[in-house]
Amino acid sequence: MLRQDDFRPVTLADRAFFEKHYTVYPQRHSDNTFTNMVCWNHFAGYTFAYVEKNLILASTIGSVTRFRSPIGPRNPALLRSLIRLASDVSDNEPIVLIDPDTAVWMREVCPGINLVPDRNHFEYVYRAADLAELPGGNYLTIRRQLNKFRKNCASTVEPISENNCDDIKRFLIEWCEWKGCESGDPVLANEKEAVFFAIDHMKDLALRGLAIRVSSKIGAISLYEPMTSDTALVHFEKGLPDCDGIYKAINSETAARLAKKFTYINRESDLGVPGLREAKLRYHPHHMVEVCSMKRDS
Repeated sequence: MLRQDDFRPVTLADRAFFEKHYTVYPQRHSDNTFTNMVCWNHFAGYTFAYVEKNLILASTIGSVTRFRSPIGPRNPALLRSLIRLASDVSDNEPIVLIDPDTAVWMREVCPGINLVPDRNHFEYVYRAADLAELPGGNYLTIRRQLNKFRKNCASTVEPISENNCDDIKRFLIEWCEWKGCESGDPVLANEKEAVFFAIDHMKDLALRGLAIRVSSKIGAISLYEPMTSDTALVHFEKGLPDCDGIYKAINSETAARLAKKFTYINRESDLGVPGLREAKLRYHPHHMVEVCSMKRDS
């Protein structure tokens, strides 16, 4: 019987364990990645249990704990045990971010289970070459905006490293002031700390990053890592409004480097934010990483 006592916090020291498990069971959704969990731990309180060769993740935001489906060999008894635990301790959405194959299996094990698509957490996956080259009519407007940036803004591109770490942090403080991180949005309010953690632990997490400098000042950054053998994951992409088109520029520069090694780029979800959804759709995703949630019957 699975119990809450089986779960312990995810820490930076657990990286080797997660890497080994994910080598056998690759993850397609960014929320399950080790980097995401340790960077957002201060906000989402990630924990995990390892039971019968299955990894089970949970996160607690505020007072609500939600679980992920087991990652490992299919085990119907363990699934039923997880459903009982999650139903006892969670809210009306006890298990989340369920991938389509797992959803099929869960319905086979538990006929009648209520699984509902979670569009706000679908992730956008693009062909790396498309983001790098912006080919054809679909990208005409984006190419124009990028060309305008390159014409009007004297810029240079550099890797994020110890040499420019202080400049990056000054940029992040300014970005947060511009975005109003303290305005009340819980995700935005905690994003600054998540990015700072990523910057401080780039080597520990095997992260890479790029920065665009405009007139000697950092104007945009991106942080990314390999996700699977054919897909890279962009965790953070930030820019200041000082020079129009700088978001197009950091996207293009990042993709140009990733396209040399990866076929696809996962740029995470839109969280249901209308403007962000429009921006992500404008780049014409190759496919979506679809997920659903278990809902309590009303």
